[in-house]
Amino acid sequence: MYLFNLKASECFSLPRHAISRSPITLFPKVTIMASIEVLPDLYPEIEPYDTGFLKVSDLHTIYYEQSGNASGNPVIFLHGGPGGGTSGNDRRYFDPESYRIILMDQRGCGKSTPFAELQDNTTWTLVEDIESLRKHLGIEKWVVFGGSWGSTLSLTYAEEHPDRVKALILRGIFTLRRKEITWFYQEGASTLFPDFFEEFVEPIPEVERGDLMGAYHRRLTGNDEEVKLRCARAWSKWEMSTAKLLVDDEVIARAEDDHFAIAFARIECQFFVNGGWFKGTNHVLDNAEKIRHIPGVIVQGRYDVVCPFKTAWDLHKRWPEAEFHVVPDSGHSAREKGIAGRLVAAADKFRNI
Repeated sequence: MYLFNLKASECFSLPRHAISRSPITLFPKVTIMASIEVLPDLYPEIEPYDTGFLKVSDLHTIYYEQSGNASGNPVIFLHGGPGGGTSGNDRRYFDPESYRIILMDQRGCGKSTPFAELQDNTTWTLVEDIESLRKHLGIEKWVVFGGSWGSTLSLTYAEEHPDRVKALILRGIFTLRRKEITWFYQEGASTLFPDFFEEFVEPIPEVERGDLMGAYHRRLTGNDEEVKLRCARAWSKWEMSTAKLLVDDEVIARAEDDHFAIAFARIECQFFVNGGWFKGTNHVLDNAEKIRHIPGVIVQGRYDVVCPFKTAWDLHKRWPEAEFHVVPDSGHSAREKGIAGRLVAAADKFRNI
């Protein structure tokens, strides 16, 4: 669909290292891709040269892996959710000849243990885990890459440890403000996807639908395993259904993986009802001053329903030094061609930083 389709709103994916041309620049460092712009494709699949587990507390042990060039520029990929875990495809945004590519599964998900655990699992413990892993791997500074919840965690980590961050590459900006949560889980996105939203609310009795987050949290942390699994599937399907500009049945099918759905739904809901344990609802944006000296690239899908453009725009105003790329034919997913190409180009930009 994205190859040489001459619709004005679309951009194309061409072979690696093609030259990018003809962006539309509205303001300094704010770029909207034009129809003839050429962006790089993902790098080929690779396998890790090192995997391991790091005990980060009395309860939690996190999985990590390294791939690419062991002597290369270190980059850490911070996955979404929280609770989403990593996959082999996440290695493919980075030039394996230039980067030492580090992936970690955050507490309670992926290969980290204990599985789907909520105790001692907060934004602040995850920030500590990133620092523990950096020290464990003997890295002085690294590039930090994250999308969706991964952008929240990347920004929070950088604001806490700006001296450890070479550059930031962010996608689908999310700062966990209350209005961002209610837009997606109460009223807002529901008006664009009413069919899928009906499925989302179906497990919750009508009398409790005035606070869907609270109703889901009670069930996802309760003792009825059948109800817990039903709600985990519904929660996960709602996000998968809205992740792309065009509904993708393969993405939706991921919610049918009960192992994924339980961790994803439980951990996300726990973080969101607790406001990420931030000191204030605008914590991430209010601390953006601390990272303005760090080189950065923000990539945002114009029609992102999960993490709407407004949050990325708010971050841009707080951090105008960062490059800000708007992808006109994309939603939320990093797997959409225009977003993926922009992320690869950003990583290429910083490979020698």
